[in-house]
Amino acid sequence: MIPDAVFQQTLMGFLAPVGRFLADDSVSEVMINGFEEVYIERAGKLERTDAVFPSEHALEAAVRNIAQYVGRSVDPERPVLDARLPDGSRVCAIMPPAARRGICVSIRRFPKERLTVDQLVKFGALTEGCRHFLDLCVQVKKNIMVAGGTGSGKTSLLNALSSFIDGAERIVVIEDSSEVKLQQPHAVYLEARPPDAKGKGAVPIRELLRATLRMRPDRIVVGECRGGEALDLIQAMTSGHGGSLSTVHATYPHDTLHRLETLCLMSDVELPLSALRAQIASAVNMIVQTSRMNDGSRKITHVAECIGLSANGGYELRMLYEFKQTGVDAKTGKVLGALQPTGIKPSFVDEIHGRGLELPAEMLDG
Repeated sequence: MIPDAVFQQTLMGFLAPVGRFLADDSVSEVMINGFEEVYIERAGKLERTDAVFPSEHALEAAVRNIAQYVGRSVDPERPVLDARLPDGSRVCAIMPPAARRGICVSIRRFPKERLTVDQLVKFGALTEGCRHFLDLCVQVKKNIMVAGGTGSGKTSLLNALSSFIDGAERIVVIEDSSEVKLQQPHAVYLEARPPDAKGKGAVPIRELLRATLRMRPDRIVVGECRGGEALDLIQAMTSGHGGSLSTVHATYPHDTLHRLETLCLMSDVELPLSALRAQIASAVNMIVQTSRMNDGSRKITHVAECIGLSANGGYELRMLYEFKQTGVDAKTGKVLGALQPTGIKPSFVDEIHGRGLELPAEMLDG
């Protein structure tokens, strides 16, 4: 394996045309659409740049250099590469013929300093009252799914919520590509591994999740549910491992539960839909919905509690917080509005009181 420092220096030579963006902390993503077209994302907005690579071969050399570092192959037979750079940036590259207009590369960069809950409140993504309530949810060990679209801040929010976990607990983190960074001292980090060029050596998230159940976790954190491992997580949540956290791609709270259904059906375990829904409704206690607004800002738009299944077998949710948009600033284009309590109290008020804790005053006013 090439040492990180040597690889970083070598790679920067190949990625010299976009080097200034990779060194700019205000840039959250670099998107290369063929060697002559480069976009970046800054403050949630896309910008076309003047950067170009000398040729398609120069861009291909950069992609192959990344693949060599992570021990993977990328070629016309295996045109998709998912990798992680030494600085933690996530890379996805797609080669022709899958990419019709030339090699496409997306480099997702993460802030050097972990986003804290205090910063989320300061930026307006979260209110002090909602922060207090989510802290309570973590303390009483409610299973929480953070849902949202691509680039909506799911992982950053998951990192922030994890700060509420008691430092005395043993936490096992499972990810496809390492992004979650906890501040607690007793954390075990596991990372899935794809198969090698011969199709061997794969360690999927499902296998890691099953092994985790034998490692005495107090909490299980799954970076993102993308496939059949969702069923293993749901079963872990309903088998005594309360307080689990994970993220999933979904647009609204109800969609989150249906998305989990679809992912669970991708497993090799066949369950009747009614039984699967009952498990999901029992396992997922809270859904925290994030969204990237039109002005590029990321905000929490819903905090919902799943209270089970309705009489007709559908999921029943209680909306506890909702973002109410009041307009758009005519000068800056900034989205105006606030995350507000709906006046509905959660079903686990007695659990909160049993620990000597209290709901936020704004929820009691309802």
